[in-house]
Amino acid sequence: MEEVDVVVVGAGTGMFAALAAAHHGMSALVVEKSPYVGGSTSLSGGGFWIPGNSVLEENGQKEDPERIQTYLREATRGEVEDERWQTHIDAGRATVDLLRSMTPLKFQFMTEYADYFPELPGGSATGRACEPKPFDAKSLGADRALLREPKLKAPFPMPITSRAYKWLNLVARSPKGVLTGARQLGLGVGGMALGREYLAGGQALAAGLLAGLRKAGVPIWTESPLEDLIVEDGRVTGVVVERDGRKTSVRARRGVILATGGFDRNAGMRHEFQSPYVDGSWSFGAESNTGDVISIARNHGADLAFMDAAWWFPAVPAPGPMPGALLAERSLPGQIIVNGSGRRFMNEAVNYMTAGQIITSKHSPEDPHIPAWLIFDQRYRNRYLFGGGIFPRQPLPKAWYEAGIAKQEPTLEKLASSLGMAELPATVERFNSLARAGRDDDFGRGDSAYDRYYGDPTISPNPCLGPIDAGPYYAVQVVPGDLGTCGGVRADANGQALATDGTPIPGLYAIGNAAGNAFGRVYPGPGATIGQGLTFGYAAARNLADVES
Repeated sequence: MEEVDVVVVGAGTGMFAALAAAHHGMSALVVEKSPYVGGSTSLSGGGFWIPGNSVLEENGQKEDPERIQTYLREATRGEVEDERWQTHIDAGRATVDLLRSMTPLKFQFMTEYADYFPELPGGSATGRACEPKPFDAKSLGADRALLREPKLKAPFPMPITSRAYKWLNLVARSPKGVLTGARQLGLGVGGMALGREYLAGGQALAAGLLAGLRKAGVPIWTESPLEDLIVEDGRVTGVVVERDGRKTSVRARRGVILATGGFDRNAGMRHEFQSPYVDGSWSFGAESNTGDVISIARNHGADLAFMDAAWWFPAVPAPGPMPGALLAERSLPGQIIVNGSGRRFMNEAVNYMTAGQIITSKHSPEDPHIPAWLIFDQRYRNRYLFGGGIFPRQPLPKAWYEAGIAKQEPTLEKLASSLGMAELPATVERFNSLARAGRDDDFGRGDSAYDRYYGDPTISPNPCLGPIDAGPYYAVQVVPGDLGTCGGVRADANGQALATDGTPIPGLYAIGNAAGNAFGRVYPGPGATIGQGLTFGYAAARNLADVES
């Protein structure tokens, strides 16, 4: 039987938990279900929302911890114990310092990317998020093959950071957009000329963590799914995994950390805990996130929390490997989102998790909101990127029309008729009057600093508002996609799994999307999902090191 101090199940942010274990003097092993490392982290933007860290301070963003506490207390609305999110604050600085010291990654401040509720007490309009700078994947050597490939890639070799993405959306509207595109293209093409392959976002973060694990001598077993936990006298003492076609037991002297992601791709669990209208086919999460580890923990007495929650992300249900992302699209002038009757029902520019919550909560067979529809005109199509990769003026994919998820008509009236939305013309007329006045009296679009981050700075007085009146007119389906589920094993302030009676389960920890969200049903800022995966990985390793030290 193999034997180590700590077994980490899952090679997304779980890789950092293993690094933290090594930093605290423990031997560690990472076991991963899929053939790749990175999990949903590698498919994400790669940013992390960890207030009070050294990268922020080096960029002039030093602030009173009490202000951060106030914000999280207001944002989470008492749905989680203060001690749980307090760990995210307390462990934040050490987490980022360890990332900087044990991986080759460099990081940058995501300037002005506001918190998702910046108007709440303690909220920040300048933001508290950081992201990796582009990383050369060729430096991994043969390990490059272990990185999970993104389903959607830029059409050119260019590493796109979140900071660059903001301006690339405005490539047809701002010289800064053109310069940003040229800079990123130059980095990608120039890197290739030098024998380098620059990755950005979650790909960069996963690559850097992998490099850190190799340097620290921490082994990774891919294609080794968890079969069961080993429990002795009420304590989790190891795991059973399937490796090379046979069951292999590994003893964990200190404990096991579950870091496998959520149940994104498990239709049965999504129907049981979330909605009969959501089955995971619109998820941006990794295909291997099927919730089996959460079920195994539950079978051993673990309590579950926030199973109805997900990191919702409005999406186009596009044919192909991944849905089309709708991020900046919802903040830009010249579009609205309507329900099946043609009525607006929310601030389109609200943060993506809240947007998904609104769509799912309002849907019913009698008043359909799944799918909703994004309505825009030719002016909008000429100005902005769409769906994560369709350039300004570029036609929408023919496959979208064939699948019935997109429609185009010469007049608004014909579009309304095609959609069966008698109320749509009046809705657009009302919106146009608000847009021309520069104030959304109905839903407040553009009032928040978060809304304005992805707005069009060439439009005033409100960068998020513009009329829909330049035909032809378009409609594209909008569904509640997600970046992963965020309900799972209930855990305490150290990341230790809790039994249904509220007591800690000795030797068992859960972090990231395998655990119930440390922020309840709220997404406090860009990268909060990766952020808590990292900080609770650090906290769990630190706690395991202290248990028997």
